[in-house]
Amino acid sequence: MSGTPGDPARVLAVAATLQDRLDALPADATHRATFVAVYRRVTLGVADAVAAGSFEDPGWVVAWDEVFADQFLAAHDADLAGEPVPRPWRLAFTADPAMHPLGHLLLAMNAHINFDLPQSLVAVVTDADFADPALLARRDRDHQRIDEVLFARLRAEDAELGWKVRRVDRLLGPLHRWASRRFLRESREKVWHNTGVLQRARAEGGPAYRHRVDELDVLTSAKISEFLRPGPVLLRLAVQGFGVTLPPS
Repeated sequence: MSGTPGDPARVLAVAATLQDRLDALPADATHRATFVAVYRRVTLGVADAVAAGSFEDPGWVVAWDEVFADQFLAAHDADLAGEPVPRPWRLAFTADPAMHPLGHLLLAMNAHINFDLPQSLVAVVTDADFADPALLARRDRDHQRIDEVLFARLRAEDAELGWKVRRVDRLLGPLHRWASRRFLRESREKVWHNTGVLQRARAEGGPAYRHRVDELDVLTSAKISEFLRPGPVLLRLAVQGFGVTLPPS
């Protein structure tokens, strides 16, 4: 995929698929709407960034965006069909529907970033890419640029979600945004580390890769369980961190 021109229309197709899922949410799953709507808007931001030439390898970014979204869509569709899903998504999907919408957003973001993202990255970063330091550095830089798109979108969400946010949340807005930037940076670094661990396990062959994914499932599920405890989640995350770290091989 390296060097191929990025087609923002493919990313827009992902956004359209997310809109389809949003429109089709059954009554007992409407608490997922905040995450799906935010995810759609982030995806539109990625499409704009691809069109603006913000990435060094837009073709790779487009392919990654599709694979990453497929991870969520597969879990979402399987759960609605009554099929088993990974524990991080099960915890996110079955959280109390009465929880504050931002709580549901954080639960789903954790499942998608900590559990899905390393798997999607290792799917589009080949063993040959890992063996090429210059190419791998480009992949990492484009991965960092996605964070900037996401953080810009989170700032814009103040307006999109303003009617759902309590007065105390608005008063703490600057601190929440600081915490959001911090946990995005921290989680990105851990995701990149975890992607390398998964790649080395894939190269080993046999059951090594599946074992590492299972470890990631356990770690992410434990982090989500922390979210479910009472208290100011973002402030707690500012201290404890958002990401999870697989032990080295």
